[in-house]
Amino acid sequence: MKVRVLFFGRLKDITGCAEEETDVAEGARVEDVFSAYARRFAELGRYRGSVVASVNQEFAAWSAGVRAGDEVAFLPPVSGGQQVAAAEDVVELVHTPIAMAQWAQQVKAPRDGAVVVFDGIVRDHSGDRRTLYLEYEAYAPMALAKMREIVAAMRAQFAIDRVVMVHRLGRLEIGETSVLIAVSAPHRAAAFDACRLAIETLKRSVPIWKKEYFADGAVWVEGHRPGPVDSAQSFSPADESIS
Repeated sequence: MKVRVLFFGRLKDITGCAEEETDVAEGARVEDVFSAYARRFAELGRYRGSVVASVNQEFAAWSAGVRAGDEVAFLPPVSGGQQVAAAEDVVELVHTPIAMAQWAQQVKAPRDGAVVVFDGIVRDHSGDRRTLYLEYEAYAPMALAKMREIVAAMRAQFAIDRVVMVHRLGRLEIGETSVLIAVSAPHRAAAFDACRLAIETLKRSVPIWKKEYFADGAVWVEGHRPGPVDSAQSFSPADESIS
């Protein structure tokens, strides 16, 4: 039977393809699909412990079975069409510059007493190396779905009004915005807490990858293994600071 297999980030570089249709045996599991590629690409097998799989855009166990026509994706640790998550929320992946002031203005309403904005920008270094530019890629349908789940988790925990969550894809130059989250609320505490929950969860759970380019080469930036959005997740002042 045939399934569609997708690779992202470093895994795409190793296999030399972003997606392809392949034949697998009846009764095959996610593990079997990955192993078939690992036999073709020895380096791929070394990433087995940090890779997460999905089937039809939902996180899946390695033991999960696959059926004809399934879309099986293998996701390395994340670096960190418009859809709406609620009546006035905006969730987008874009390939054009993000206008921070415009989006911040859009979430304002007469009933609000605060707007909190997280503006993630491209810096000119990574450690001791000078960064030239970045490239972002995403498993777009799944990324948008997970971003909408984050908005739902924000609303479940905090009394907020409007949310904008926009992430840039493609090539970004130094100083450009990579991700923007804007939250309005009647009271500032809810806006601050919801915005922090959003960026910290996005960095851990949304399948978006960053490649950093230097004068002497380029590297995929890998941190967390992507996982489900936890609607009960919260942060206290003692948690890791936003960066």
